[in-house]
Amino acid sequence: MEATLTERKLNLREVFKAYRELMKIPIVALLVFTTITAMFVASNGVPDLNLLLPTVFGGVLAAGGASALNQYIDRDMDGKMARTARRPIPSGRLAPINVLVFGFALVAWAVLILGVFVNWLAAFLALLGAVYYVVLYTMILKRNTVINIVIGGGAGAIPVLVGWAAVTGSLSVEPFILFAIVFYWTPPHSWALAILVSKDYEAANVPMMPVARGEEMTRWQIFLYSVQLVLITLIPSLGLLINQEPMLGWFYGLVALGLGLGMIYLSIRLIRVADKAMARVLYKYSSMYLAFLFMAMIIDRLL
Repeated sequence: MEATLTERKLNLREVFKAYRELMKIPIVALLVFTTITAMFVASNGVPDLNLLLPTVFGGVLAAGGASALNQYIDRDMDGKMARTARRPIPSGRLAPINVLVFGFALVAWAVLILGVFVNWLAAFLALLGAVYYVVLYTMILKRNTVINIVIGGGAGAIPVLVGWAAVTGSLSVEPFILFAIVFYWTPPHSWALAILVSKDYEAANVPMMPVARGEEMTRWQIFLYSVQLVLITLIPSLGLLINQEPMLGWFYGLVALGLGLGMIYLSIRLIRVADKAMARVLYKYSSMYLAFLFMAMIIDRLL
């Protein structure tokens, strides 16, 4: 009752803002953008609008719902960390039960919309992504193992499979290469942030890499994963794992190489400089890196 009364003190705009925060719209936007990119690549050009719109809408609901469920589960931990203390539940703006219902409702609507208006494989993959993130990462891995981000990164990579399945109704080698790109991008991106907020994770007893293995080990792991990431990003333009023509052409290949060299350079700088300012630079670059890389895929398909 107390939590419900807390909500009633908010005006309509504040309530809307709180639920929007639950969905983490900037992160959702990046995930959905990877879905859209996969649809462009699978369509060899502009995808059918009748598929694109419900896929995007369903993707937003699935990712937003998973984020809300994540915050419901992590509400105790979020209250201990300065970075997350102002989230809707620990700040007292939303009741936990309302967040739980909201999260389940969004995921359910996502599955229904994708199944009816796209296809049931895309719907199943969206559900799999939500379960992967909420159950495997949040409930099992996050608080118990230092490799939480390594394995958990698969959740953020599933949207590309959704996009591919939306267009083709099936999965093949190509979407799993796109999956691997997002999968290997996640650790260096997330560990750079973890270096910045390591005290928060330590206070909440979360074994992120900087807390469990130290910042020096984390910086080296960022470098090693960045090298692997760059090598994987070159595969679509080389066709090394596909017995066909390359997935993407010279434009994407040049952009991937340039962006990748920048990622490796900054990861080396992080080892040498070894301060939080450099970690912040790498974190910001890695955020733009994935967006620009996938934008290059779309442009390449339109050339």
